[in-house]
Amino acid sequence: QVQLVESGGGVVHPGGSLRLSCTASGFTADDYAIGWFRQAPGKERDWVSCIGSKSVHHSPYYRDSVKGRFTISRNNAENKVFLEMSNLKPEDTAVYYCATDIAYVDCTGVITGILDVWGQGTLVTVSS
Repeated sequence: QVQLVESGGGVVHPGGSLRLSCTASGFTADDYAIGWFRQAPGKERDWVSCIGSKSVHHSPYYRDSVKGRFTISRNNAENKVFLEMSNLKPEDTAVYYCATDIAYVDCTGVITGILDVWGQGTLVTVSS
């Protein structure tokens, strides 16, 4: 069964850091691009970051608002993708999802958000 499970969310003060994990099962995560998305209360789900597969040398992509603060990476031995988040701001508060689709080895298609496999989400709250 193809599955993604997120973990690592929590409550953090502004300026703090968190590391989110996305654990893949039922497939080899490194064969496909994996994206992180978020949905803030009352807003639509937005793309945050994406990492390409091994075939495109794991090229990373970030939306402008998180560049320089978030870092996406892989641990292939654990079949995981991480999102390291630093200098967090209240506007980063959202449910964060990881997602993929076997149609995509690079991020071009992933960032559209039209994907077959989604995790259940993990809540990140940035508040003083």
